[in-house]
Amino acid sequence: MNGSSIKRFGSIPVLLALLAGGPLAGCASGIPGFGTVATVDDAAISAGVRNAIRHDPELTVSDLDVDTYQGIVRLSGFVSSADSVAAAASVARTVKGVKSVRNDLRLK
Repeated sequence: MNGSSIKRFGSIPVLLALLAGGPLAGCASGIPGFGTVATVDDAAISAGVRNAIRHDPELTVSDLDVDTYQGIVRLSGFVSSADSVAAAASVARTVKGVKSVRNDLRLK
């Protein structure tokens, strides 16, 4: 092999490595706030809020919907008293990962 052959074929392993690793570069799901990690965290937060509200003996909730997006929880549905509206938001704020609570609960 002469010098030009080495230059020409010497970059092939580098090119193959870049091509093999290229698809992995688009997988940002392991970084918080990107891809499925945020979705899973939001789903876990919603489940935690539902569980905390359901197990609070002071709350009587007849119809509750919890939606979470980037740690912001939205409570909607119906409760039996004005105290329950405030208490549900207070309980939701205690769940790990909750950044803020938008309380759209209504009296039934």
